[in-house]
Amino acid sequence: MKHSFYLKNPQNQKGEKPSLIYFTCHFNKEKKKFVYSTGETIAPVNWDFDYRQPYLKGKHKAPNNLTVNTQLLRYTQKFEETKALYSKINEEFTSKILRDAFDLEFKKISKKNNSFFDAYDEFMEEKNKRKEWKQATNKRYINIKNHLIHFEKYKKYKLTFSTINNNFDTEFKDFCYRVLDHSTNTFARNLGLFKTFMFWALKNKYTYNSAFIDFKKPERVITKEIALNLDQVNEIHTYQTKSLALEKVKDVFVFQCLTGLRYGELKRINKRTVTENSILIKEEKDVAKEVREIPLFEVSKSILEKYEFQLPLISNQKQNQFIKEIFKNAEFTFDVEYSRTKNREHKILSKPFYKRVSTHTARRSFVTILKNKGVADKTIMEMSGHRDLKTFNTYYKVDNIAKHDAINNAFGSMTNKD
Repeated sequence: MKHSFYLKNPQNQKGEKPSLIYFTCHFNKEKKKFVYSTGETIAPVNWDFDYRQPYLKGKHKAPNNLTVNTQLLRYTQKFEETKALYSKINEEFTSKILRDAFDLEFKKISKKNNSFFDAYDEFMEEKNKRKEWKQATNKRYINIKNHLIHFEKYKKYKLTFSTINNNFDTEFKDFCYRVLDHSTNTFARNLGLFKTFMFWALKNKYTYNSAFIDFKKPERVITKEIALNLDQVNEIHTYQTKSLALEKVKDVFVFQCLTGLRYGELKRINKRTVTENSILIKEEKDVAKEVREIPLFEVSKSILEKYEFQLPLISNQKQNQFIKEIFKNAEFTFDVEYSRTKNREHKILSKPFYKRVSTHTARRSFVTILKNKGVADKTIMEMSGHRDLKTFNTYYKVDNIAKHDAINNAFGSMTNKD
């Protein structure tokens, strides 16, 4: 599809009275000629009718010809950009879409409220009304909104849809790494969620700016996390807590270690989901997945029976807080290493073991213990709910016992030569 410009009043191509310049193109499917006033004017004598643009040199060049031409190039650029976008998302490019794009870009009007944060709020409201998000996802989008508000004030960078460009990408990345001290994985996750919002805004015609599509998420890195071995799980299981409240927290944590369940999945356990020897869990994140069957044994079953198949759950935040307290009281105070990658900088740090423990540690421990016992990946994944082997492998932490066993199994039969 081609486009061009023409004068509203050409005056036999020699007049000196300024005339409006129109943008025009044809939408063949609609059998419609599209005409849009650019708001720019030029005298016909200064207009090159062969090339449909202002004369840029020679005796017919007017002092403002370069300025007018620059503005016309903006229309060309917006036309090509909008047409290419709709080709990329495989939607029909119509005259109405082009008119709306021009209105938004050049006349700064829209039938919809063009406020960036108003659109963000509507996006969140829609997703929650449609029940598309879990509570954790909703909290993440709230956090991202707070980060964007903080970014706007700190960088003095006014956020509108038109300012989401390469400069924004650079400044926001710098803000997240330097000011918020985010790791590479945190930044990658948040940028992905932000782009989801921008795709929604694009689809709903809040913006025609597609620059965000080229924002590159950094590759997620595998961090060095902790996992408990079987002896440590048993140590926590048999540890006598200082209160009934902490005992409940401990029991829930141990139950996670023995089943590999996510903390959010525990609320779905009841007498209906437990058979004599198994838990049946329907995947919440992906309803297309089959029901997972996780075997129970004496210890895991006794924890369920202790609470009449209704585990004593508190908020994930509180659970993490109290787990750390239990591990500290149980003298898991020795230092452990962990890794942190920020942009391209990779560091190995250390903290006391108890400070690194969370509900997710239990799930990681479940995978690690079974892997170290030689259980096949496919068997573990059937229980943990992992589909992607790459993600699954990030949960496996090789402990020193496993390393020694591997060496002894491989080379132990060799005899020492005297």
